[in-house]
Amino acid sequence: MDNNLQQRISAFVQLGKALQALSTSDTWPGFDCGLTESEFNDFKQVIHTNFHYNGWFTKDNVEMALRNWADALQEERLLKWITPYTHHLASISPQRIAIICAGNIPMVGFHDILCTLLCGHFALIKPSSDDSRLIPGILFLLVKWHEPFAQQFEFAQGKLEKFDRVIATGSNNTSRYFHQYFADYPHIIRKSRTSVAVLTGQESKEEMKQLGHDVFAHFGLGCRNVTKIYVPIGYDLNHFFEGMYDFHPIVNHNKYANNYDYIKAVWMLNQEDLLENGFLILKQDDALKAPTGSLFYSYYNNESELKALLEEKKDEIQCIVGHGYTPFGQAQCPQLSDYADGINTLEFLVGDAINQ
Repeated sequence: MDNNLQQRISAFVQLGKALQALSTSDTWPGFDCGLTESEFNDFKQVIHTNFHYNGWFTKDNVEMALRNWADALQEERLLKWITPYTHHLASISPQRIAIICAGNIPMVGFHDILCTLLCGHFALIKPSSDDSRLIPGILFLLVKWHEPFAQQFEFAQGKLEKFDRVIATGSNNTSRYFHQYFADYPHIIRKSRTSVAVLTGQESKEEMKQLGHDVFAHFGLGCRNVTKIYVPIGYDLNHFFEGMYDFHPIVNHNKYANNYDYIKAVWMLNQEDLLENGFLILKQDDALKAPTGSLFYSYYNNESELKALLEEKKDEIQCIVGHGYTPFGQAQCPQLSDYADGINTLEFLVGDAINQ
């Protein structure tokens, strides 16, 4: 392996150790985490105060994202992921990659930055105004362990200029704008997706509790959050509600409660048939993306019929949770190779080298 690539990987491994400490300890654990006490405390301050800038980014919410990244940035996982591309990376011509980040959950654009920096490209980063503090703070730490990274990224101010490729993530509306604006550049443009769960009625109580993490993590705002469940005809929805019970404190969060109360009021005025437990509304609906504070459900007759339906809707679905799919409780813990929208970012970034 190229020595420069090994150094870049080592820096991300050390970042993973620092994120583990930052997400699990309230006090500086010592130099083993790779940070001085001052650096540790400064970043903890960012974690503790982020909700002032984005009310969804609570301390628990941010620490969850940091723990998930700490788990991903382990050397064996990074090596397994990057090794198939090392031959191409040796002959790659560095380019300027414009990265437009979403801000629905903490650090949602970090995977694109990781791919870009590991490939040796320059990252021109346009952070979301909803997540403008975490990624700059993390990149500041990253430079500490690999100084050349300081010459490998910058944060765009205003209009994006002087770039070779584009990775942009946004809503369905902004994706149409991105397609027009970046039509002349090689690009990955992602739009809104959501995730679903397939229940059979054979799930254990523990699996149903784990499903609660898939529904409520990050307040349900991520594309990997389950916003729709498919259940067999005759399924007892009380079994689902029992699994969700431990997550009832979520309604104490002001922004979540406001969304819950609003959508409940609208649907009741429309005389919709609803089921609810005080913190989650269930509504039978063919759509996939339910409003925050609610979840849609549909019945299915048999597995073959359901598989055909899921295949038909695959471009709207990020992740499927259930037996034979992503395990319960793991929707928010993707592997490095679980690319958003199923588009391989590494192949996009080393494309010219592969074609040589």
